Amino acid sequence: MADEVSPTLMTGAQALVESLERVGVEVVFGIPGGAILPAYDPLFDSKLVKHILVRHEQGAGHAAEGYAMVTGKVGVCMATSGPGATNLVTAIADAYMDSVPIVAITGQVASPAIGTDAFQEADIRGITFPITKHSYLIKKAEDIPHAIAAAFHIAKTGRPGPVLVDIAKDALATKAPFVWPESLDLPGYRPVTRPHVKQMREAARLIGQAERPVLYVGGGAVKAKAHEALAELVKITGIPVVTTLMARGIVPDSHELNYGMPGMHGTVAAVGALQRSDLLITLGARFDDRVTGRLDSFAPVAKVIHADIDPAEISKNRVADVPIVGDLGVVIEELNTLLRGADLPDYSPWVAYLSNLRTKYTLDLEPTKDGLLSPEYVIRRLGELAGPEAYYVSGVGQHQMWAAHLLPHERPGRWLNSGGAGTMGYCVPAAMGAQVGRPEAVVWGIDGDGCFQMTNQELVTCALEGIPIKIAVMNNQSLGMVRQWQTLFYGERYSNTDLKTNRIPNFPMLAEAMGAAGFRAETPDEVDEVIKAAMAINDRPVVVEFVVHKDAMVWPMVAAGTSNDDIKIARDLAPDWEGEDL
Repeated sequence: MADEVSPTLMTGAQALVESLERVGVEVVFGIPGGAILPAYDPLFDSKLVKHILVRHEQGAGHAAEGYAMVTGKVGVCMATSGPGATNLVTAIADAYMDSVPIVAITGQVASPAIGTDAFQEADIRGITFPITKHSYLIKKAEDIPHAIAAAFHIAKTGRPGPVLVDIAKDALATKAPFVWPESLDLPGYRPVTRPHVKQMREAARLIGQAERPVLYVGGGAVKAKAHEALAELVKITGIPVVTTLMARGIVPDSHELNYGMPGMHGTVAAVGALQRSDLLITLGARFDDRVTGRLDSFAPVAKVIHADIDPAEISKNRVADVPIVGDLGVVIEELNTLLRGADLPDYSPWVAYLSNLRTKYTLDLEPTKDGLLSPEYVIRRLGELAGPEAYYVSGVGQHQMWAAHLLPHERPGRWLNSGGAGTMGYCVPAAMGAQVGRPEAVVWGIDGDGCFQMTNQELVTCALEGIPIKIAVMNNQSLGMVRQWQTLFYGERYSNTDLKTNRIPNFPMLAEAMGAAGFRAETPDEVDEVIKAAMAINDRPVVVEFVVHKDAMVWPMVAAGTSNDDIKIARDLAPDWEGEDL
């Protein structure tokens, strides 16, 4: 009988890189520093894992998010201890809110120094405890393989999310036998994937009784890759659909039963659908305050079917009449089986009512206002020229809302933005990560001049790495969404929202200085010209500045803390709800 082969002796750093290779990591976004430096030595020799040196750790985190969202894989970012780790916090929080699977690997001071306020020490595990699915502090080299295997498993299963692996410097430097876990035993972690049969039957029964049902679809359905099953559900039932900010594209905007995005800046038809429904079939949505408005007035007569992979979301904000925990792909398939061939009510009066709202309250887009470009027109033309196959990544603010409404959302997973956290500065690094994950695709970022100035340094990374993202900057020389609120609710007192750019910085010149191509458009005739010029460049990043009107506002709008019934379609104009017949 042959002797068993002894485990290979490795440093913790070598074990880390070997573990990353074993879980299939292709790219890591990061910046080296003292505590994580031992890991960078074996990483230098890896033939499987590419490292992209970013300009700021926040950029590494958002890039990992962008990569994860377009590939379906776990994104990876790496930073050193102290400020390196804390610079990841915003991106980790963003990933947590939007259920993005990333693993953040951070260096930590040597284990004997932990808790002594050593140089560049920060309790990053404690800091990120509320914004991670799980976290590890590793003090021994032999614990690294299991921690990495478990971290990737936790990040991508159940409700996806960020996991932190903090590794003490001495654990990276010392040697131990490398033992890869062939199976994982994680007590207490058992995500439910198959829904309860009784709950599914009850859901089908309620659907069969409803007169005004709505499919309220959130980002969880995108994560579950449930678009085909959802399309079949819509076909079987003929039930109207609204898709939240995080779910744009899961049902094509061109579908006659898609009434758009609900919420604070939702369409009148989508908001009306929720408010006047008698049954909400809620799939992977969490009744966020930006959708519900004042919660006690939200969908006042509707019963609720709520399906989600995360049991903590069920009845958190709105009590569910039928709670369903499970993977949405499985849930919707089983619902289809129950409803296929069923004798369902005639929803045509309800559909006609919503279609009338959609037709009546479609906003006209003018190319200019007071001689300056309309940002809505620019975003609409960008979507028409780039098409539905492109990936679109948005910053946060007015441009995000216009992009959510006006881009051609015809494919699932082509729309990336910071929904739950609302992180300004998300666009450029997330677009970078998306482009790395889909190098063959066209990736457009839609950013504001405020957002762009937070993280545009990652254009340098893109230029040096040959990552040809295209960024459209809506330059209204102000923090537009905050300015809109000041216009409406603060007596037009524009306290610290005027960026006073006056061509400072000169965005095309800034782009050129960073190794990118730079363009500017100020008239409608120039809009198509610069978009086509940007589309023709594929060997380096591109920035296109659109000089747009400062006082453009996002409509419709439900003011914070008010009822969705109080939606406005202009400053002093509300829909004529009473004039519409159900």
